[in-house]
Amino acid sequence: MTLSGQERYRFSEAPIWELQRTYYEQLGLQAWANDQVPQYITSNPMIGTAYAEIIFGFLQDRAQKGFTTEPVVVLELGAGVGRLAFHVLQQLCELIQYAGVPLPPFRYVMSDLPWKNIEGWQQHEGLKPFVEQGMLDFARFDAVRDTELSLTQSGLVIKPGELGQPLMVIANYFFDSIPQELLYVDEGKIYECEVSLKYPEQSATMGPSEVLRDLVPEYHYKRAAGYEDSSYPYHEVISFYLDKLEDSHVLFPEAALSCMERLGALSRGSFLLLTADKGDHRLENWEFAEPPKLIHHGSISLTANYHALVHYFERKGAQSQFTQHHYKNLNVGCILMLEEPMLHPHTRLAYRRFVERFGPDDFFSLKVWIDKNYDTIGMQQILAFWRLGGYDAELFIQSAERISALLPDASDEELLDLQRGIDRMWRGFYPMPQKYDLALDCGLLLFEMEQYGESRRFLEHSLQSSEEELVITVLYCLAICSYEQEDDEAALDYTRRSLLIEPEHEEALELLAALSQDPAEA
Repeated sequence: MTLSGQERYRFSEAPIWELQRTYYEQLGLQAWANDQVPQYITSNPMIGTAYAEIIFGFLQDRAQKGFTTEPVVVLELGAGVGRLAFHVLQQLCELIQYAGVPLPPFRYVMSDLPWKNIEGWQQHEGLKPFVEQGMLDFARFDAVRDTELSLTQSGLVIKPGELGQPLMVIANYFFDSIPQELLYVDEGKIYECEVSLKYPEQSATMGPSEVLRDLVPEYHYKRAAGYEDSSYPYHEVISFYLDKLEDSHVLFPEAALSCMERLGALSRGSFLLLTADKGDHRLENWEFAEPPKLIHHGSISLTANYHALVHYFERKGAQSQFTQHHYKNLNVGCILMLEEPMLHPHTRLAYRRFVERFGPDDFFSLKVWIDKNYDTIGMQQILAFWRLGGYDAELFIQSAERISALLPDASDEELLDLQRGIDRMWRGFYPMPQKYDLALDCGLLLFEMEQYGESRRFLEHSLQSSEEELVITVLYCLAICSYEQEDDEAALDYTRRSLLIEPEHEEALELLAALSQDPAEA
């Protein structure tokens, strides 16, 4: 390790944040390839459905208040790989179509800091239909500085005071990854924790992710009476901490508070925040807290201080909702900074049904257990959990081998539900920047089920999109599928291509003999 001249930084201004920014700007969507940066827990169909229900409830509340003309803008901060937006939009559109009730229009805006991410969204086939329908737009937004939204697709610029409806903000795995202040509270005084950094020896030749992984922070305490002064914008929260805490390190979300105030100003101070993170809204979780550790996963993250957000905005009239039970992996909360927040019953009821009663964190806890026990559960349990998870592709991928083993004893009803589930999963699949051939798994499983038409559709898709060498199993299965569909020309072509790879393949030779019009060719 090497010391950087023992230079001390205010925690929110330390080089770690610039390294973080560089990491995302260099990689773009590739930062999420193969889960280098976690995304599943905050971007799966289950949480997408929960958010869609809450948005739908909010649209209902606005309609009942008579606000049906102005669109509701839903802004996702740090939209990352784009998967959450896709699932939310897909489910929200289904809800609106199913309900058939008058609602205000909406525009979903995905935002992030790196331009590479925005360019990736613009090119993503899963997002293009929503853009073409005018319900999806993109914006580059710096949460630390920006005061307006410039939309890339429509060209609109949303400035302070211009929105007729409250702004709805989604912030998943966001507040834990933007600059925070680090304070120490003891004996009725506030200290600022400055940080110096020990860099790895080879840091000059390492990428930002490797440097973030290996650097070691050291903390230094400095009296910071300015936070206690009434001129400090968030001194009321600080006063509360001075009164309630001792010997406690507090990550203070000054940037997050400022960001939400600037975003709220777009709609004259009114907003609804829907957020999920490793974050604590209970004061006891900050009592006697040790200095934070930098959690590395490609980038770095910390714990989000939801308590400060709730305390600050509730004093301004907001109503907040967090689960009464303790979260394990993901704390999902909702802050309604609205005029008469209690008079938005559909929004609050949706949170109660889809987060409080059983929500994304509960689902993920079940998934962790089921992932380890697929070899012990039956077809009905797999199908039930798959439905609960919104026919998520990841659940299918992890259970495909077990499903295959259960097929011989499956009932006709189970096979039909499985086939329909595969179709729904495929329509709701959001391709990620990583190599996994979902179409191949679908095609091979359908082949085992003797659903040859559907199997052929998926296997041909796999064949067209695969960058790997041709696999004889795929070609032979396609030959059988074509044969069963009485498409002898295609069956003959796939059979011959199979034999080019493996000339002695017995089943392919037998099929060639059956298909060949010239016995000598067989």
